Amino acid sequence: MDTVSEMRGRILRLCGERNLTINKLAAISNLPPSSVKNIIYGKSNDPKITTIKKICDGFGMTLSEFFAFDEQRNENKN
Repeated sequence: MDTVSEMRGRILRLCGERNLTINKLAAISNLPPSSVKNIIYGKSNDPKITTIKKICDGFGMTLSEFFAFDEQRNENKN
């Protein structure tokens, strides 16, 4: 699985855990809903780091925390 696909999954999992819709996430991230939807639905295959940072801010987490799925994936392999 590539990084963008993993980011999509991570965003969807975090939305589910926090009971957030994509539109609500966009609002609290100060982004247009289309920006978040383009990532989620695969129309944006190379999202800007500033967009991902705003999404992280919306979730109340750092970029490091957001990208910790790499560590989780590696732990699951062992």
